[in-house]
Amino acid sequence: MILPISFSKMTAFAKRNFIQIPLFYAIRLVDSTRFIDAIRLLGGVPAPAHSAQVGGQAVIEGVMMRSPEYVSVAVRRPNGKIVLKRDKMQSWTKTFRVLGFPFVRGGVILIESLVLGVKALNFSSDIAMQEIEKDKNKPAKSASGWIIGSTVVFAFVLGLALFFYLPLKLTEWMGIQNGVAFNLVDGGLRLAIFLLYLGLISLWKEIRRIFEYHGAEHKSIFAYEAGRPLTLEGVKPFATHHPRCGTSFLLVVMLVSLVVFVMLGRPHTALDRLVRFLFIPVIGGISYEIIKLSGKKFGKPLAQVLVAPGLWLQRITTKEPDDGQIEIALTALKSALNQDIGSGVETVSAA
Repeated sequence: MILPISFSKMTAFAKRNFIQIPLFYAIRLVDSTRFIDAIRLLGGVPAPAHSAQVGGQAVIEGVMMRSPEYVSVAVRRPNGKIVLKRDKMQSWTKTFRVLGFPFVRGGVILIESLVLGVKALNFSSDIAMQEIEKDKNKPAKSASGWIIGSTVVFAFVLGLALFFYLPLKLTEWMGIQNGVAFNLVDGGLRLAIFLLYLGLISLWKEIRRIFEYHGAEHKSIFAYEAGRPLTLEGVKPFATHHPRCGTSFLLVVMLVSLVVFVMLGRPHTALDRLVRFLFIPVIGGISYEIIKLSGKKFGKPLAQVLVAPGLWLQRITTKEPDDGQIEIALTALKSALNQDIGSGVETVSAA
């Protein structure tokens, strides 16, 4: 499959870094199976046949897959060739035991996954830019550590501004004084902005391709968990809507933030607003534990309720992939699992 180079592809990296990252990572960074590990047995969803926990995310013309030992990114060049990069992986929660404590690990995994995701995204953008620079007879340049770090910070700040600060200011402008009413309106606006943002970005052709790779990632993980062959024929029958996609977690975060902010009351001063933002990692930690407990303690029915809204939203964030996109997802998955990826794949050494 040959992909033509177009201006839209040349600008994809800029759009991803400065427009789409905050929401994209809010959804995708929690896609690791251990993040929603407890929600396994849902209606029509097979129990994993393997013990290794895998997850991933879509990137520019590619897919990143993550296992307990490796992080692999497979990207298709405009000339059709697949490029693969694999790095050793050890979670911060395993390296530092204190970071694995309940109500701490959720926030840590969020940050860790955001860093890994931006690195994968920058690798995929480097591949796209290499082809462009090659046509211009210019040396290709990779993103530096400073650029990656700046992108993470920018994405985090923009995400806070869009999904927390903006609804807060809009609610303040309404002049609502009652604390409970204030936070109910604030939470409703946050959800509305989130849904509007999803709807708008889904209209872009470039983003639709990313959603197709998102669907390929889900199909591949479904097949792996069901113990099916990791082949095109083994993957295609599965759905693109996966119950452990991070979309479900994001909606739980919104609900938990509503409860926590109601307890904090209506913010009146700059210090009150700062306290709300400082509670965001706490909200992430609480949400993580709720998802973990939903399957273990409260059983299957509650788990289905928790994931149902996320599955509905995946009608927007996932699309049916083509065979070439599934091939990319399978290459990344096999590499992350340290399986044979076959011939014809260009491997890039880890930095």
